[in-house]
Amino acid sequence: MAQLQITLVRSLIGRPEKQRQTVQTLGLRKLHQTVVKEDNVATRGMINHVSHLVEVKEI
Repeated sequence: MAQLQITLVRSLIGRPEKQRQTVQTLGLRKLHQTVVKEDNVATRGMINHVSHLVEVKEI
C-alpha cells in the first residue's frame, strides 16, 4: 500500500479545538514536523479536514 508524507506547514494558533485534535492524531506536534502514514480512508479523511494546515506527498 502507498504511504503519505505529511508535513505541518501552518500554525495551530487560533484554530478550533477539533482541528488541533486532528493534527495531533496525525502525529504532528511542531511546525515543519513530518510523519509518514499509510494511505487509507481514515488518514485521507483527517488530511481533508486540515488540508489548509498540512502539505502531503505520496511516497
